[in-house]
Amino acid sequence: MLVVGLGNPGKRYAATRHNAGWIVVERLVARWRALPGASTDAYRAWTADVEGRRVDLMTPLTFMNRSGTALARWREAHGLDAAELLVVTDDVYLPVGAIRLRAAGSSGGHRGLESLAGTLEGRDFARLRVGVGAAEAAELREHVLDEPAPDERRMFEDALDDAAGAVECWVREGLVNAMNRYNRRTRKEVPD
Repeated sequence: MLVVGLGNPGKRYAATRHNAGWIVVERLVARWRALPGASTDAYRAWTADVEGRRVDLMTPLTFMNRSGTALARWREAHGLDAAELLVVTDDVYLPVGAIRLRAAGSSGGHRGLESLAGTLEGRDFARLRVGVGAAEAAELREHVLDEPAPDERRMFEDALDDAAGAVECWVREGLVNAMNRYNRRTRKEVPD
């Protein structure tokens, strides 16, 4: 099993909305006490044993729009069965606090997912989207490359925790069970 958390390398991007996938992977690395794996200049990797299952975790170092390059390098070194792949990423079409797990689908204009689909020559791979809220088209780039606003922070953090839980459920119980459990959750408004 391989979990890929999309994002951008560097301190400038570490806590941004666009790095939701990276943050989820980092939380799983800590939860599972994952060991460093064979990293390259294209990706950072860890490996964990989750109830007897080997789970590899990877964050591309190629910047979001070239995530497929990192996945191609991973595939060259380790092989890859798309049925054993889960990609975690941000999504501007979901409200802050929401997550959605799907077995396959379009990129929705997300360039990281487009890059991965190009490498895999198809869209048939599971993806877990973390809602970061919408912005006007002219402001979209700035929106995803900024940190969540103070009034969104708690919902964003809760969504990241839910996403980590959804990944754990995917590993332990499979995609359908994880979808049934986590796609039905709705995040309540955070009180002022």
